[in-house]
Amino acid sequence: MIEKMKFLSITGPREDIDRVIDTYLSKYEIHLENALSELKTVKDLRPYIETNPYKETYQRAIELAQLLPPGSPDSTRRQVSIEQAARMITEIDEQVKELTAREENILAKQNSLQESLDRIIPFTGLNYDLSSILQFKYIKFRFGRISHEYYNKFESYVYDTIDTVLYKCREDNEYVWVVYFVPETISNQIDAIYSSMHFERFFLPDEYEGTPLDAIHSLEDNISALQTDLNSLHKQMSQMLASRQNDLLAALNRLETFSTNFNVRKLAACTKQNINTFYILCGWMSNRDAAAFQKEIADDKKTFCIVEDDHSNIMSKPPTKLHNPGLFKPFEMFIRMYGLPAYNEIDPTILIGITYSFLFGFMFGDVGQGLCLLFGGYLLYRLKKMNLAAIVSCCGFFSTIFGFLFGSIFGFEDVIDAVWLRPMEHMTSLPFIGRLNTVFIVAVSIGMGIILLTMVLNILNSIRSHDPERTLFDTNGVAGLVFYASLVLTIVLYMTKNPIPASILLVIMFGIPLLIMFFKEPLTNLVEKKARIMPEGKGMFVIQGFFELFEVLLSYFSNTLSFVRVGAFAVSHAAMMEVVLMLSGAEAGNPNWLVVILGNFFVCGMEGLIVGIQVLRLEYYELFSRFYRGTGRAFKPYGKKN
Repeated sequence: MIEKMKFLSITGPREDIDRVIDTYLSKYEIHLENALSELKTVKDLRPYIETNPYKETYQRAIELAQLLPPGSPDSTRRQVSIEQAARMITEIDEQVKELTAREENILAKQNSLQESLDRIIPFTGLNYDLSSILQFKYIKFRFGRISHEYYNKFESYVYDTIDTVLYKCREDNEYVWVVYFVPETISNQIDAIYSSMHFERFFLPDEYEGTPLDAIHSLEDNISALQTDLNSLHKQMSQMLASRQNDLLAALNRLETFSTNFNVRKLAACTKQNINTFYILCGWMSNRDAAAFQKEIADDKKTFCIVEDDHSNIMSKPPTKLHNPGLFKPFEMFIRMYGLPAYNEIDPTILIGITYSFLFGFMFGDVGQGLCLLFGGYLLYRLKKMNLAAIVSCCGFFSTIFGFLFGSIFGFEDVIDAVWLRPMEHMTSLPFIGRLNTVFIVAVSIGMGIILLTMVLNILNSIRSHDPERTLFDTNGVAGLVFYASLVLTIVLYMTKNPIPASILLVIMFGIPLLIMFFKEPLTNLVEKKARIMPEGKGMFVIQGFFELFEVLLSYFSNTLSFVRVGAFAVSHAAMMEVVLMLSGAEAGNPNWLVVILGNFFVCGMEGLIVGIQVLRLEYYELFSRFYRGTGRAFKPYGKKN
């Protein structure tokens, strides 16, 4: 069902808007509209322009709240003023900035030491005091690396021919890390030779003491000491945030509420009367909330509310707020997937809840598997609040009922008697067609009934939307209903061997509705009193009308036969379970229970998914396409959090 709405215009002194929003609008669900767009006839109307003074403070509060450990309890019950909230965030921010600055200083030192460590590690194999090497005056030294390919060439063909001492420190899969020494007088020539061998030089700063191994140990100790200081600082930060957690969350909650309230100004308007400036807020409330709101502000001398009952005087269309019984509420998920109903449209939630569950149960009739879906879906819904789980539970209820009707429990058909029939065995003889499975006949009959129901719903929706073409002349309007109902009646009378109406009556029953559908465009123009009744191109009108009528007749036939799948899945479910029992050896009287269990799991999962999709297809294409538009817009209450 769709809740009835009222359009409210709320006004008062400009400086009183925050009090009204915080005191009243935070209690009631109101879908705000842009006042400038709604009140175009009001003179001297201008936007409410004001800058949020606490915008940056609110953003900083969000950043600070992210520093809290996961799972921190929310202290939203504590109430503080907006000034107190801003002051708390400023104090906490200063403390955090001080600790953060110290943290950045330690990290900078740690990164510097880590870079020094990374430079010296490749030269661990050099067992010589680094400070002595770095202070050589007449001997030049070079730290670096050479790829294996060029190192082998250098060692084989070049090394013995030049005046240099090469010391290999370390090697990995790609490079050999070396130090070479050369007299200062010939260093330029030797450097050029090494460079031709793709020698990559590394520069070591004059900051190491002892051998490379000693320097590594010293650097690691210094890095570890800094890490200890950093951990201590993090602990101090956590303790500080824990001590101010309640203040931080209370301030954040207040700033969030204030910012949300402040954003209402974007939808408000201002108007000046004499020397006073007033704000105006417009929006939709449910009848219940509107009555309670008006009663509450009755004694408030600064707040005034005008209710507009005539929706034709309002620029915007009423939003859609669904209000269905708890049993059918999960099925609103399917409605939202297709599109919300317009405000004056019939809400199909209850219809889809009943038909979806019923058709699923018909196609998946089994007592055991139905009970598994029923209780499994219910438990999952209670634990996770998943709408789909609740839908599965409802489907499981109908599957259980049809399981008793079909006499099937986990695929075994010899445990309980069928209250109605066995899907694979029961046949019915029909005139002209011959023997046919009974569930197919019942499925098509159910489909005919559903199609007739949707035509009636389409007529009601069209009357509400004041659409004469869809109401009277459409294939799903009065003309289509008369034609299809006559067709159904004739088929039922013929199949049950009862006398059918006389030929003249049949011509009237079928011919007049078809003619009305053929001439629906000129008839609509006539009803709407338009100047031109018939279209200009008469020949094209006739040809187009003929093919459209042919398509209509074909769609009636195909849409009706589409429900055969309901019976087909009922039969296929029984056949699949028969295969499972055959594989388990149940016919011999000693079934393999592991095969039975796994087979039931497989059929329940795979066929349950397929049946669920097929039923949803029937709902969308055979039901909704006939009467449902889904052009509504959602009711979005101000300030409501997702």
